[in-house]
Amino acid sequence: MTQRILDPEQIQTLDPSAIPRIRLPERLAFFTARAARLRRLADANPIGGYVRLMAALVDAQQQALDASNVPLPSRESVMNAQRHSMPIVPALSGERDPQWRGVLRDLANRVEAAGAAAPALANVLDALRAMSDAQLDAQADAILAQRYAEVAPATAPFIMAALQVVWTDLASRLDPRDVPYVDAPGACPVCGSPPVASIVRVGGAYQGYRYAQCGLCGTEAHVVRVKCTNCDSTKGIAYHGIEGGSAALKAESCDECHTYRKIGYQDKDFDVEPLADDLASLTLDLLMGDAGYRRASPNPLLWPEVPGDQ
Repeated sequence: MTQRILDPEQIQTLDPSAIPRIRLPERLAFFTARAARLRRLADANPIGGYVRLMAALVDAQQQALDASNVPLPSRESVMNAQRHSMPIVPALSGERDPQWRGVLRDLANRVEAAGAAAPALANVLDALRAMSDAQLDAQADAILAQRYAEVAPATAPFIMAALQVVWTDLASRLDPRDVPYVDAPGACPVCGSPPVASIVRVGGAYQGYRYAQCGLCGTEAHVVRVKCTNCDSTKGIAYHGIEGGSAALKAESCDECHTYRKIGYQDKDFDVEPLADDLASLTLDLLMGDAGYRRASPNPLLWPEVPGDQ
């Protein structure tokens, strides 16, 4: 008679109390759900027109994602990432599948075909189409590295949207067991990018746990509550909201690094979506700026006009 010995990962899967470490994006409706949330939040919003435009762009992202099939990393690359506690498909590696530029042009065409292209937007789309591959890659490098002085705010959301499609495609097809642990606070274990916001989820194995959502690939990583997603500090954490505003969204500030990120609560509004709710809560950003805090990272679909101004 033989006895089966389970490895640590197998044991964890059998433990009903284990906290799921990550949530990979569900590609069938990832962007569709985000677009629906954006449209709902656009009503009576100070930047409602822009939010609706981004909803059209996010709809186009879902269509592009449905057709995307970027090559996954090799087994050797996966094992190397695990050995060195590095992101499995790092955004800043210098290697980027050239398909992303085709995705960008497809997004521009879809947004235009959806009738969302007012004259000012038509100029932005024309500017994107006029860029050479080298210029587009240079902008992508600057955006992913958050080198604000080199980023053109008008075209950045579209470039970022194309990059999101490629990395969401990759993340959605990974085996969760292959995703390594990473040491850098806040860094996505899949691509190494910073989170856009966090969410306290409800339901099933995720009940009551907080996850920081990557602004690039959409992967969500578990983060202990009352902990800064920027510097890992548990000191001087505070929560801020708008009087009379939604209880489902707060700004979580840190007095150690003087930054903040938004946090959503599904028990207050089940449909809360980190990127969408962050984008549509500009008033809360103004409040936090007045209080002396800066954003830990920009919303991927809204870039600062002034270099370094977050």
